[in-house]
Order: sequence, then structure tokens, then C-alpha cells
Amino acid sequence: MRKSPDVSPRRLSDISPQLRQLKYLVVDESIKEDLKSSRSVEDINSASIEERILRITGYYGYQPWNAFYNGEDRPRDTVVGAPVDGQAAVAVAAGAEPSASSRRRRLPRCCVRVTAAQLQKALWGVVMVMCVCSSWAGSTQLAKLTFRHFDAPFTLTWFATSWNCLFFPLYYIGHVVKSPERQTPRQRFRECCRFFGDDGLTPKVFFTKVAPFGLLWILTNYLYLQALRKINTTDASALFCCNKAFVFLLSWIVLRDRFMGVRIVAAILAIAGIVMMTYADGFHSHSVIGITLVVTSASMSALYKVLFKMVLGSAKFGEAALFLTVVGGANFVFISFVPVILYFTHVEYFASLGDIPWAYLCGVAGLLFAFNILVNFGIAVTYPTLISLGIVLSVPVNALVDLYTCEIHFNTVRLIAVFIICLGFLMLLLPEDWDKCIIQLSTRLRKRDEPAEGSGEPGAATGLNWNRRGRTSMSTFAH
Repeated sequence: MRKSPDVSPRRLSDISPQLRQLKYLVVDESIKEDLKSSRSVEDINSASIEERILRITGYYGYQPWNAFYNGEDRPRDTVVGAPVDGQAAVAVAAGAEPSASSRRRRLPRCCVRVTAAQLQKALWGVVMVMCVCSSWAGSTQLAKLTFRHFDAPFTLTWFATSWNCLFFPLYYIGHVVKSPERQTPRQRFRECCRFFGDDGLTPKVFFTKVAPFGLLWILTNYLYLQALRKINTTDASALFCCNKAFVFLLSWIVLRDRFMGVRIVAAILAIAGIVMMTYADGFHSHSVIGITLVVTSASMSALYKVLFKMVLGSAKFGEAALFLTVVGGANFVFISFVPVILYFTHVEYFASLGDIPWAYLCGVAGLLFAFNILVNFGIAVTYPTLISLGIVLSVPVNALVDLYTCEIHFNTVRLIAVFIICLGFLMLLLPEDWDKCIIQLSTRLRKRDEPAEGSGEPGAATGLNWNRRGRTSMSTFAH
């Protein structure tokens, strides 16, 4: 039966007509330079046609210049474990087991090269986790402390949201410092305005695509701050972590995202944690109101993220900075009348401007502003999962502070509720192909422990898998 041309040949005899045409095949000069370190080019012209194909064209993934030497990564005098002659190279391609000493010398060097490419990003991730955790926990604790001296949650929300006007100016400073092609502020502004459409930021676009997100932003922050007046910071920060589960449920329903059983389990754990948190204080009205406010705030945050992805899609750093600046400016211009009304109606009243604790207000606004910078732009230096991990780690930090200040009683029900909510949050951080990644990792670890076989193809496949071990998948960030 004649083979389909789409099927790759599995034996050299299958391409015997092509072998006869390659009788006088020679080595390219650039490949010769790369092969000099292994000294396998010395007798390559005297090798057979099959050996030349294996060593020159990389048949079955055999590429000695990539497996043993990379001139751009390290100097030639540091290469260890390269084959001494051509026969050794053919033996590796045919699947012969290399010596244990050469394998010990070669594998650690490859591991160092692979992990060094990710080491800087991982270290930045540790720094980002600490910064996100400290900024979110710090803003929560400081807001709780602010309400003892200045009981005005909406005024605090308006004041903190107005700080968003600084996003685009700070982004432009970074653009001027790092970008080789510097643009004027007007040019950069017009380029980022294309995110809203071909016509830019028109009044119609503002009221249809920006104003609704501004309202969701204010509601999210106001309800969270209002809840801090009712419940402790540990419960508030733990319950707000449920927004990750709400994002998954809304994305599954509205955006038709992929169904994942593990995320359904995580959403169930989050809902169970909310119920147990309510039960921990005996379903008192004071506690129930605070829990309802936090859950509603988490729902508004999830709705904001899902609608942003559905209406505007994903934004680049400059576009996200401009969007947040417009939200902050609109808040300052159009929402300023609300604190004024609350002041004259004595809902959020203060005797004079001197009675306002400006240090507390600026501290809360600054920490929230830093938190939003880290969450929205931290993807430039580290992985999104590590940024999300900083949010859930703020829960034990708030618990330690509350325990130290004697503002919370950790009964068994509350501990279980906090634990399962955090567990559900961590389960939602798993990638979509997490099960395949675990299977591939276990397979690779099992292959490293097993001795190499004597057949040709498994040896070549093992070398190919080792070369691919250093590849990482980059996640695309969506605001």
C-alpha cells in the first residue's frame, strides 16, 4: 500500500531515493563553525549518507549544535560533555546511552540555563507578592482605623478614586524613560485613545463604555469600606476573595468560557465559606449586614472584570492607564456633589476641614493606588498567578493583626470558613491545562529516573524533551 505523503517516514530506508540524491551533500559553513566545539566536523565528509543526514539536517530531532553547544549563551571554553568525535555523535542519535559522568556534567548546565531565564521573574514575583499583600492588608487595616476618627466611607471612596488621575501621567513618565521612540503627551494620548474605538474618546463612548465601569468601581470600593464598619478585617478580606469564584461563574455564563470541574468545586467552596462565616457569629443582624456588603462588593468587582472583557477586551499598559485616569477624572468631576450632599444632610458630617485626619485619608488612598498599580501593571515583571497569590495572603496577615489587637475571636467555624474560602481561591488560580501539566511533569520525572533504552527513536525523543524543558508559556494579561 502506498503511503500518504503527509505521513513522515519512520525509517531511513523509506527515503532511499532521496538518499541517493544526497550523495554529495556537504556541510554549510555556518554549521561547521557551530560544530567545531565538538570536533565532530573533522570526519563528517567521510561519514555515511545516513550519518550525515542525522548530524546535519537534524533528522528525528537530532541537532548536535543545539543539544551540546550554543555559542550565544556561553563561551566555547566552558562547554562540557560535547561528543569528541563523529562516532560518538551518531551513537547518541541512535539512542545509545551516554556515560553517567557526561550526563551528570551536561544536565546541571542545562538546568542552570533554563532556570536562570525564569529566576529573575520568580524573584520579582516574590517581591510583588509581598508588595500586593502589604498594600491590600495595609489599606484595609488603615481604613478600619480611619473610621474611628472620620466615619465617612463614601467621602473616603471618592477621595481614593480621585487618585486614579495619576495613572496616565506616571505611565507617560515611564514611557519617556524606557521607550526609544519618545512621543509627546498629546501623541501618546491619541494613540491610547484608539482603545475606545476609531473615533477615540467621544462623549458617546464615555457615557456608554466608561461611565458604567466608573460606577462599578465606586460601588465596589464603597461597599467594601462600608462593610469594614460592621465586621473585622479578617472576615472582610477573606470574603472579598470570593470575587474570583464570581468571575469564573459569570465568565462561564456570559462569556461562554471553558467549563472546568475544579473551578466549579472552588466556587462551591467559596459559597460554603460565606455561609459558614455567617454562621460563625450566630446570624446576628450586625454581622449579616457586613457579610452581605462584602459579598456584594465582590460581586461588583467580578461584574466589572467580566463586562470589561466583554465590552472593551484586553488593554495594553498605556490603554489601561488612560482608562483608569479617565475613571478617576470622571469621579472627581461628576461625583463630587455626593460628598457635599452627605455633608449637609449630616450623614457624613465633620465640623471643619481641620478635623479631617488627612494623614489617614492620604495613607488609605496611597495604599489603594499602589495596590491598583501592582495588580494592573505587575504582569510586566512577573506572573499573574503570583500577583493573585498576594491577595489571598493578606487574609492571614489581617488575622494576625486582628489577633494582636484583640478584635476577633477565632472559633472553629470561622477558621474553617476562612480556610475553605482561601482554598477555593487557590484552586481558581490553577491553569486550564493543569491536569495535563501534572501528567507531563510526572512523565518527565519518570523518564529522568529510568535508564535510556538501546533503540534509536527513544534516545532521540529523550534529547528533544530535555531541550523543550526550558520553554514556558506566557500568559496574556487582560485588565
